[in-house]
Amino acid sequence: MTEPMDKKTELEETNRALREVTLMIEQSQGELAKITQRNAAISAHLQQVQLQKQGATIEELKMAYDSALDVQQRLFVMRGQLEKLQNDKSHLEKYKLILENAISSASEISTASLPAIGVKSQLTGIEMIVNAQEAERQRLSRQMHDGPAQALSNFILQTEIAMRLLDIDPVQAKDELGNLKTSAMGTFQKVRNFIFELRPMMLDDLGLTPTLKKYADAFKEQAGLEVSVIVTGVERRLEPYLEVMIFRAVQELLGNASRHSQATMVKIMVDLGTDLIRVSVDDNGKGFDPETLRESNNLGLKLIRERAEMLGGNFEIDSAAGSGARIVFTVPAKV
Repeated sequence: MTEPMDKKTELEETNRALREVTLMIEQSQGELAKITQRNAAISAHLQQVQLQKQGATIEELKMAYDSALDVQQRLFVMRGQLEKLQNDKSHLEKYKLILENAISSASEISTASLPAIGVKSQLTGIEMIVNAQEAERQRLSRQMHDGPAQALSNFILQTEIAMRLLDIDPVQAKDELGNLKTSAMGTFQKVRNFIFELRPMMLDDLGLTPTLKKYADAFKEQAGLEVSVIVTGVERRLEPYLEVMIFRAVQELLGNASRHSQATMVKIMVDLGTDLIRVSVDDNGKGFDPETLRESNNLGLKLIRERAEMLGGNFEIDSAAGSGARIVFTVPAKV
């Protein structure tokens, strides 16, 4: 009969967290309003500078663009923070409702502890998925901001400079336009890479094996890692949810090897068995203690384990400090 009291404690903590998040949202909204006003003022000043065809120097124009870019960066970050807080609040409100329902059910039926455990397990899975999605959105937003967003701002400045040089020094203007074209081509490639990471169309059109090999080649160029992909068994199309799950898992494990393990080589092996799909990712990085995974904030590994086990498979880690890591998971070929 202790379960209702435990749920009541969780409900109190959830209500406290809700109050804190609500206060942070109010503070963030106030700060966002100030930055929005600042952005409007800076944009008006930038427009005024642009209209001064002869009065503004290139240095003044650059300062105006730098100021506009700075305030837009702050605005972008604050909006992302506010969206994250609002998502947290929504998640806590759903958690609160589940706890209230669990407490209500437990007070009516003495065996309510069993479904309550199921609800808590389900909630843990939902929380992991939501947090992993938010972390991925934050990473992609930061990459978009630091890459294409910055480049687009520079394009505007380069275009202004080239336009001013057309009548003064056509040769230098042509050089500036050439530099602009080169920058635009590089930015276009970055955008294509981001789109591929978000949802590679190859996965829908050609399937898992070609997509993994293509992604490994692209990752090798971007991260400087030696990446190999070996596929055994009968190559075939899998169920769409399995192809997505396996691709996202390999994507996460490659990212971990690049960002955290200081690896120089990664080996991906996929065995497309008739009844079981087995995936292993080995790296020669610094390794880690698998026991620390329970206390760590690595939502990616936890989510891979959760998804594999939900599908009836398993998840294993073979690693130790200083000796690299091998992550292996299996899923049934048909669920």
